[in-house]
Amino acid sequence: MYKKTIAKEAFIILIQTSMWGEVEVQKKDIYQFHKGLPGFEEETEFALIPWEDTPFSYLQSVREKDLSFLLVSPFTFVSDYSFELSEVDKEELEISEQVSVYSLVTIHSQASKSTMNLLAPVVLNPQKCLGKQVVLHQSIYETRHLFWSEDEEQAKSVKGGV
Repeated sequence: MYKKTIAKEAFIILIQTSMWGEVEVQKKDIYQFHKGLPGFEEETEFALIPWEDTPFSYLQSVREKDLSFLLVSPFTFVSDYSFELSEVDKEELEISEQVSVYSLVTIHSQASKSTMNLLAPVVLNPQKCLGKQVVLHQSIYETRHLFWSEDEEQAKSVKGGV
């Protein structure tokens, strides 16, 4: 569970996580997912926790310490990534201006085979603290998009990269 404390005009929420134990998050970093996430419809409150010095963040359930997802901005790895958000999704998320987009990450034992889900991005409204995983119908994107193409990996190994 969690408890609220007032600190410098902002609510600080203490949540339990399986990876880091008790973590303080600001109220502004707690997002409401009215319909949950696919497969986890009962979980509707998640904290967005940046992973310092990396492009990654965690989406941590506020109630369930063992439920978290690794996220990344898809634009970090796919510069031409784009999609049109439906009017229904815009209304549900109460989007007027700002929006943040993340992809769910699947870690593979071989890092070069790790993937991100470009077909179903997590869309956040940071002004209203609302979130939703959106499925892009009739899209060219995949649920398992490699971070780096095989050509890039081969070029790195030839140049002595990782």
